[in-house]
Amino acid sequence: MQHRTLGHSGAVVTSFALGTMTFGAEATEETSHAILDSYFAAGGNFIDTADVYSSGVSEGIIGRWLAARPGLRDTAVIATKGRFPMGTAPNDVGTSRRHLTRALDDSLRRLGVEQIDLYQMHAWDPITPLEETLRFLDDAVTRGKIAYYGFSNFLGWQLTKAVHVARGQGWNLPVSLQPQYSLLVRDIEFEIVPAALDAGIGLLPWSPLGGGWLSGKYRRDQSPSGATRLGENPSRGMEAWKARNDNPRTWTVIDAVQGIAADHGVSPSQVALAWLVDRPAVTSVILGARSTEQLADNMAAADLVLSADEVNRLTEASQPAAGVYPYGPMAQEQRSRKMEGGR
Repeated sequence: MQHRTLGHSGAVVTSFALGTMTFGAEATEETSHAILDSYFAAGGNFIDTADVYSSGVSEGIIGRWLAARPGLRDTAVIATKGRFPMGTAPNDVGTSRRHLTRALDDSLRRLGVEQIDLYQMHAWDPITPLEETLRFLDDAVTRGKIAYYGFSNFLGWQLTKAVHVARGQGWNLPVSLQPQYSLLVRDIEFEIVPAALDAGIGLLPWSPLGGGWLSGKYRRDQSPSGATRLGENPSRGMEAWKARNDNPRTWTVIDAVQGIAADHGVSPSQVALAWLVDRPAVTSVILGARSTEQLADNMAAADLVLSADEVNRLTEASQPAAGVYPYGPMAQEQRSRKMEGGR
């Protein structure tokens, strides 16, 4: 597994991170600890969680795992998030100083650490002034409660504004952004990726397998069944499943992934992850696993080297739709320049 700096910081993380949204929900504490053990045994060092995952249970599971393995605290890079509701009162949500003060202290307590390595705002808050949020984060760095901070699910203009406000005030700058990104979801390439590259921000893609579609679990026009999230609980998003199933682009991408997987004798998941981990601005891809077997298969992507032709086949097959101004003309110009060998 590669080691990379976390955005423009000097902190070093592995190219695949362990996502823990399943902990306490789809994975028991015993299974979660086994997944953590397997991840670190394979050379990983980057754990991503959030206070809202199972209402704090995920953080608690990680905290108890760390407490039982004190030698790993110096190795592990711990990331968590705050912003979404952790209660029903008006101040139990958002990125205000009032809410984040309590949310950060609660995350520190559940994780059982004195400092969180990467503290992320889980989404943009349209109510709280950005200056209030950024000043809180700068103070948290100064006080040693967090080492770095970043964002999740921000738009390009939101990321750029945050960077410029922090820089203008002389505050610590964000180092990362966690967006949805995969062969099936590439819309961030129009503005978010350029904004991240401009600011030296490292991307931490979530849902890198497109909700399981790129793993080969689903079949064209066949309703999900068996050991899949939608098969076990159709209420999780059958409308979204139908929309993706009915989109010809979905199957063009899946066919390309499966063809290359067959050529290498590996799983489709490994091909999709190997393509994503080397995209511009990507620091670490977040792997979500419900079992050690699933994790092992995904982490094997670190050993898969795709040829330039294979990367191009995947990239062309998964070109995002961009028919609406200004993205249509922008995408066409980018493709034309690429074919001409220009910038």
